[in-house]
Amino acid sequence: MLDSLDAAAVRRWCAVGLDALRRHQHRIDELNVYPVADRDTGTNLVLTLDAAYQAAMEEDPVGAPVGLILARMARAAARDARGNSGVIISELLRGIAGAVEDAATIDGRRFTQALGQGVRAGYAAVAEPAEGTMLSVANAAAVAADGAGSDRLPEVVRAAVTGAVEALLRTPDQLLPLARAGVVDAGGYGLVLFLQALAEVVTGEEVRPTFPLERLPHGHEEQGKGAPEPPDFEYEVQYLLDAAPSRIEELKQRLRTLGDSLVVAEATEPGNGAEPADNAETACWNVHVHVNDIGAAIEAGLQVGRPHRISVTRLTGQAGTAGARPLFADPRSVSRTPDTGQVPKTQPSGPKQGGRGVVVTVEGDGLAELLRSEGAVVVTVGPEQPATTERLLEAIHHCGVADVVVVADDETGREAADTAAGRAREEGYTVGVVPVRSPVQALAALAVRDPSRRFEDDVIAMAEAAGACRTAQLTVASREALTLVGRCRAGDVVALLDGEVVLIGDDILTVARDLLDRMLGGGGELVTLVTGAGAPATLADELVEHLRRHWPFVECQTYQGGQSTGPLFIGVE
Repeated sequence: MLDSLDAAAVRRWCAVGLDALRRHQHRIDELNVYPVADRDTGTNLVLTLDAAYQAAMEEDPVGAPVGLILARMARAAARDARGNSGVIISELLRGIAGAVEDAATIDGRRFTQALGQGVRAGYAAVAEPAEGTMLSVANAAAVAADGAGSDRLPEVVRAAVTGAVEALLRTPDQLLPLARAGVVDAGGYGLVLFLQALAEVVTGEEVRPTFPLERLPHGHEEQGKGAPEPPDFEYEVQYLLDAAPSRIEELKQRLRTLGDSLVVAEATEPGNGAEPADNAETACWNVHVHVNDIGAAIEAGLQVGRPHRISVTRLTGQAGTAGARPLFADPRSVSRTPDTGQVPKTQPSGPKQGGRGVVVTVEGDGLAELLRSEGAVVVTVGPEQPATTERLLEAIHHCGVADVVVVADDETGREAADTAAGRAREEGYTVGVVPVRSPVQALAALAVRDPSRRFEDDVIAMAEAAGACRTAQLTVASREALTLVGRCRAGDVVALLDGEVVLIGDDILTVARDLLDRMLGGGGELVTLVTGAGAPATLADELVEHLRRHWPFVECQTYQGGQSTGPLFIGVE
């Protein structure tokens, strides 16, 4: 029997807990009816905790503090978290790790405090916490541990397990979908197994909760009490996001308007209290949401930071939310254009089956020719030539195939692309929209497209490639203005990095070199340079030479874009 948890005990806890979840993985999947009956909660918990286990088993100096192991587990779990349940359990670990920090061991009192902090972190990560879920089971465990009023670790842990089991049995009374299916909450069941594993490690004996786990209800098919309701949203979108903590509330507000089951958890190293540092320049976040519009969910991440490791899973059933815009909708299931409510014109012949087309909006003759050479149907845009719905719909038709990806490179183009995509779907097309902020992101998206992949997977890969490409541009100020880095005057060269002014100077080459150095200081293997109509003839060659001298291991591609919006676009991947 252990009086405290040290690093070795935490490793055993993770190993025993992971083994228990693997043995019960299929059963937990069967129980999964809330928030969506997609039968993957057990799988998600196993994958998430397997990442934590791999991190826990990394070699450490003898006598490494328990806080170090927990922090490593929490970070790995957060980065590899799968689904709602995976993100929530990663936040529980993160809160516990933040509470113990540099502690060598954890006694009963310290564990009670850490578990309470883990629960608070879990609730904070979920946009709309519900009772009858994994969170309420975790909260009951923390309350029971505190109610034990003991400093002895075995008593505290036993109380936590008992409280968790009792809360698990209440979950069908708290959530109607569980009651209809005759099951307990799947995530809560997984958490009980994980806590039971801890009790077995601490006490050295098999734990017998108040209500034996073997007597818990099975899945709804065995109960025969009715099938679960179809989900309101068709896709689960999840990605890691590099963004400043100050931008996360903006992200949450945007994603709340798009779907539900929103969980945003920090995936950087937990510190004291496991709270994000508000003044930190950038942190990593795990973003999970159920939506109909995959592109909009990814674009929300692009607007505040850099999304990567994007994954999309089709949920069980059909999306039925009014006004939803499923990105990969079966054309037969769409009857009206969501943006306007108007029934669009139908093409008599419909699209030809087979093949895959791509439509790109872009400004600049050189860029247009470059994208055409890559097989894209190009819609040229400019101040006098906006990307309208009709122009984009015509371009979709011009592709002559059923599956079309639209890469829209500005806000106006994105809105028109969404509307055109909706109208095209009613005509029998399958259309995906990939939003980009710069033509270099469009190039990055086209570089990874692969018609041999499933359409959905290809669109995701293109969106991920675009998001992974950091962008910058040079422009020439037309008037005096005050920026975040000082005052610029008419004629000054202004450098924008991801839309923010970062440098001001009077020489294009000098500013461009400094901008490249700043971008590559954060890493990068490939630089793309697109020169505009106002760029000096030697600019690209001089920048290539600068890269050769100062960044010899970086590959560089140069193009004459001919754009009038600035003398240089830069992409770094």
